Amino acid sequence: AAATGSSLFGSVAAWEDEAALGLDDECLSSLEPGADRGQCALNALQMRGKKKTQAAAEADSKAEQPMGWMPPWMAGPNGWGQGYGQPWWQSSPGGGYGGGYSYTPAPLPDGVQAPGALPEPSSMGPSPTPSASAEDQAKCGSLDSAENAKCKEPITWVVTGGGIHDPNAKSWFEDMKKITGVDYLSATKEDFQRLYFCSPPGGKQCGTPPCSCSKPPCSTCFAGAPGIVAREGCDAELGGIQCKPPEMPMGYKGMSWPRLTYRGVQQMHIFAVGDWGGMDGSLNPIEGRPRIIAYKAGAKPGPSVFPRTRWNARHTKELCNHKQFITCYDTKGEDKVGCPETCGFVVGVDDQPQQLVAQAMEARALMNKPQYILNVGDNFYWGGIEKTCGTPMHQLSYTAFHQFNQVFESVYSGPGLKDLPWLSVLGNHDWGGRQFNNGWDQQIAYTWHSKRWIMPAPYYMVPISYPDKMFTVDVYMIDSNVHDAKDPPKDSEHNICGSAHNPEGATCSAVGGPDSVKECPSFFHDLWQEQKQWLEQKLSESTATWQVMVTHFPCGEDGENQMWYRKLHTHYGLDLMVTGHRHDQELWLPTEWRNHMGGLTCVVAGGGGGITSEATPDSDHQRDWFGEAEYGFYDIAIGPVSMHVQSINYDGKVMKQTYVYPKPKMTR
Repeated sequence: AAATGSSLFGSVAAWEDEAALGLDDECLSSLEPGADRGQCALNALQMRGKKKTQAAAEADSKAEQPMGWMPPWMAGPNGWGQGYGQPWWQSSPGGGYGGGYSYTPAPLPDGVQAPGALPEPSSMGPSPTPSASAEDQAKCGSLDSAENAKCKEPITWVVTGGGIHDPNAKSWFEDMKKITGVDYLSATKEDFQRLYFCSPPGGKQCGTPPCSCSKPPCSTCFAGAPGIVAREGCDAELGGIQCKPPEMPMGYKGMSWPRLTYRGVQQMHIFAVGDWGGMDGSLNPIEGRPRIIAYKAGAKPGPSVFPRTRWNARHTKELCNHKQFITCYDTKGEDKVGCPETCGFVVGVDDQPQQLVAQAMEARALMNKPQYILNVGDNFYWGGIEKTCGTPMHQLSYTAFHQFNQVFESVYSGPGLKDLPWLSVLGNHDWGGRQFNNGWDQQIAYTWHSKRWIMPAPYYMVPISYPDKMFTVDVYMIDSNVHDAKDPPKDSEHNICGSAHNPEGATCSAVGGPDSVKECPSFFHDLWQEQKQWLEQKLSESTATWQVMVTHFPCGEDGENQMWYRKLHTHYGLDLMVTGHRHDQELWLPTEWRNHMGGLTCVVAGGGGGITSEATPDSDHQRDWFGEAEYGFYDIAIGPVSMHVQSINYDGKVMKQTYVYPKPKMTR
């Protein structure tokens, strides 16, 4: 919805105190649990969005209507013409549907086309064939029905008011053929209704799909295309969990993915990366959600980095707040007042870190030929898949399809990377960040819509064999997001279960997730306790040469002052832990002061570039670095007697390295 202040869209709320601009999501992090954090959320972005929206509304109300004028609610259906998309703060009771750090930016410069289009398939990596989504199962209805009151006006203008011939129409309706099977110039009114049901330009979603259309079935968002990808080893009679999704996303938890086997006597390699999934600025969100845009340059196809705050190494002094960081991105660092030197903003790095890390991975993959990738989560900022949980597991929503294509498939598609399995876990942002009922289940479902994405459950294991080199690996994929699942009133900006941002009545009980905000913490607590017992049992039974654990929350954060992780290493023989969550690269050697895990080597691979790094990536200013690098990934050369772990910077340089040797179990 366009926030113009007109009767069509409602009035703009009153402004908060100007002093609130200095606050951000970290501003009260030092307060005691339970302290009032209500104004800490994202006031800088909120104020900025409101002021830009108010300015646009005033300009619209004063401007004369030139020849060829279109109504403000349609002047750029992607929210970028004379009109504006719905600001994030109006989209949910908690102050931002899905916890999206999005604001309504200024209009794009003259000559710049409105965003919203997917790249042509030739420019993208291999994409799965999608299928119908949960929202596509609604009963059909005519455009005149009450459920479609929001989308009727723009569709009518497009079909009968000349909107279809607007110079920007090709960009606005780029999703049309993928969804309806017909080009927008040939589309009927019903086809446009189908488009606005699945991927509404400008956000004015239809409440029902049409009952008739050019390419039925009309209730699907993919012109009826099938969606399940046939994996190797699957047929009508046989096959493991890789062949068929479970009825519920929790259905395969604790189960084993079929063994991966890699032959040859060459040096074997594993890559590890996390916190890599940027914002999909070209997504047309459904459910009244805002676009996933935090600054003007983010309104484009492909991922854009989420701008976080930056602090000193001890996290006692804020160096760059959200408002300042937004200025850095909007001015490319040229505004030295709004974007102070303390932000450490590096043009060409901070504005494209995910792409730089992906390029470095590709270059090293061509040299070392890794067999698979360990993905520690936070795959999509800000709130994971931008739809409500509940899509049937055999279906893929158009929202998930779009985000995976823009942020994953199109980025990690180069030679040496495009066919590699990604052994993946969920991060706290994949669970919704501050809203647990986002589409986390769709990331699990994507396993059966892709030939390389592997996430059959929140926790599972993958046995791997290297028969010609005579060694094996058991990889344990663990969900540690209990550490961000707190009592609902507490720490609202870092709480999946927070009452401040979860909508009233939020639930994922229908798919086996949290039943309510109140029960959310116990859901994650029970899941964690269940996994701890499972992991100890599986480690005690393992006869593999190596045991590796992959999880999201960083080294040492086990809720027991590192004692449980110490036990996993000293008693059960865990050899290596691969983590993320902190947005940098940290290789924890057994002898370091911070490592109390009994000799366990651990890495934080949180520098994947979906979010700005903890400190400046400028290697000449490392004073506030907590690890050895800010953006990057890990290359692990593995063999029967040792692992060589190397931390690789975004520019390909080796920043730190060590060797790991198998740890015998105490029980042997």
